[in-house]
Amino acid sequence: AHLAALVLARGGSKGIPLKNIKLLAGVPLIGWVLRAATDAGVFHSIWVSTDHDEIEKVAKQFGAQVHRRSPEVSQDSSTSLEAIREFLHHHHEVDIVGNIQATSPCLHPSDLIKVADLIQKEGFDSVFSVVRRHQFRWSEVKKGENKMTEPQNLNPAKRYRRQDWPGELYENGSFYFAKRHLIEKGYLQGGKMAYYEMCAEHSVDIDIDIDWPIAEQRVLSFGYFGKDPLKEVKLLVCSIDGCLTNGRIYVTEDQKEMVSYDYRDIVGINLLKKRGIEVRLISERDCSKTLSAMKLGCIAKISATNKLQVLEDWKKDMGLSWKEVAYLGNEESDVECLKKAGMSGVPADACAVAQKAAGYICKSNGGCGAVREFAEHIFLLLEKVNSARKQ
Repeated sequence: AHLAALVLARGGSKGIPLKNIKLLAGVPLIGWVLRAATDAGVFHSIWVSTDHDEIEKVAKQFGAQVHRRSPEVSQDSSTSLEAIREFLHHHHEVDIVGNIQATSPCLHPSDLIKVADLIQKEGFDSVFSVVRRHQFRWSEVKKGENKMTEPQNLNPAKRYRRQDWPGELYENGSFYFAKRHLIEKGYLQGGKMAYYEMCAEHSVDIDIDIDWPIAEQRVLSFGYFGKDPLKEVKLLVCSIDGCLTNGRIYVTEDQKEMVSYDYRDIVGINLLKKRGIEVRLISERDCSKTLSAMKLGCIAKISATNKLQVLEDWKKDMGLSWKEVAYLGNEESDVECLKKAGMSGVPADACAVAQKAAGYICKSNGGCGAVREFAEHIFLLLEKVNSARKQ
């Protein structure tokens, strides 16, 4: 049976404009679930249903196919079921749809693999995600009613301790898997049903109960970052032009060149050094005078015609693996380095191909705090590495 992952990502949003591709911890929101779906390895195809060009562009960057949904199912009043049924109408090869919510950035491939087994091997017609909550419910008393509230799932005279009460299961909206025949009848849940209980750490729904800064911290702590385990970064290589500087060159009347940089980036470099991370710089042009004026005290390679070769030489000299190397670039000449490095980033104004190759897209432009921001991202991921070691 053809199992397709389908992420619904409409361009309109009442809360956050283009929320589905807004950067969350340096990755477009939709990218987190597309990465998990790809690495799960259980889907015959992975799709994004959208009505927006920019969302289509990001979806393709993460390897998904795109179904352009019609205006009729792209309204504020349109339901997920309507969009899924339209998708199936155009894709007769699909037998089972795994509808994954773009707003669940802590989803892991291991969850999707287990759910695929439930519906493909154990014969369930529909499977949906739930999370266990320990919350006492009370009846609602509407304003103006002369009534007392009543307990719904507890005895106030004998309240459970959390460790003595199993809690209750609630839908968390992360995913809904269903077979074609159910969806065509108008159901996402039906037939032989099963729930899949996700751990609370992975149950994050930005739409319902969490705001963006908190979500970023949750993702950095519990999100899925790829198949290979994170390792401690020991070397950061930063492209000078367009990362450490804004890429502009000012020429005086007496033909002297000047560039500008942000002091916050210098602080970021110093903080990295204090944490024992080697920082090295690279440039395609001869900017020796600029480096001398900055007084950064970093090893630098200028007039570099092959950045990847320089990076490989430095890695070899330091006895490092690629997972221990971080790279901050912004141009097409940085793409291979971005792909090789264990941790990669680009400023917000980097070229499109560099953004596609990077694992983290800064909110700051080059020369405007991007190095400091990427340093903070490295520190947060190092905390994740150290936490994993302790566990």
